[in-house]
Amino acid sequence: MNKKLNIYGIRPVLELIESGKQIDTIFLQKDIKGEWSHLIKKKSKEYQINLKIVPKYKLNRLTTKNHQGVVALASHVTFQNFENLLSLIFSSGEFPLFVLLDRITDVRNFGSICRSAEAMGAHGIIIPEKGSAQINEIAIKASAGAISNIHICREKNLEKTILLAKRSGVSIIGCSEKSEKHIYQINFNIPALIIIGSEKDGISQKLIKLIDEEVKIPISGKTQSLNAAVSAGIVLFECIKQRNTN
Repeated sequence: MNKKLNIYGIRPVLELIESGKQIDTIFLQKDIKGEWSHLIKKKSKEYQINLKIVPKYKLNRLTTKNHQGVVALASHVTFQNFENLLSLIFSSGEFPLFVLLDRITDVRNFGSICRSAEAMGAHGIIIPEKGSAQINEIAIKASAGAISNIHICREKNLEKTILLAKRSGVSIIGCSEKSEKHIYQINFNIPALIIIGSEKDGISQKLIKLIDEEVKIPISGKTQSLNAAVSAGIVLFECIKQRNTN
């Protein structure tokens, strides 16, 4: 897979926006004023593109070329619509299996989770439009290319996405150290959406309220926690083990 497309300059960025291609983030220099900068902001809002106002040195790190105060990172990932994808999976007669990442911002963790999810047969990864790891060359390398082989759904509202899944008969399973149930004590041989929260704060409270089952990974050693990528891999292994056994 090629590296993320780096587009710089006023006219090229505006043309990229109008092209309808997937754009990960637009970086706009914070002290730039003028009609075109207002247009960039307006178009970013109109097309629901993640816009970051940053100092000039940040842009200089992204490119050594004459960026004119704006750089866009165009994603090589074509994001899927979760509702459409879910419908297709049910239509095929399969039990859906998704992994939803809540505030996972580390690109290596993100890439590793994609690698495990694809290897274990998950149908897709769900991430929020904001507050998620960038899908850059580091994430791609950590995924060992799996990012190109698994569906990624970037959703504006994770709560609405989860509620849609629940209405469709998908069980929402949250991974938490505070749970009293171990992963092998629940049934994964059903339509399932697994939520992995951030290592620092876990799953956000607004999503915790929507969970059907809360589970934890049994730990015997002195180490009391695992990183997000390792946790995701273990839970997915238990899931695929149950599905292949039954």
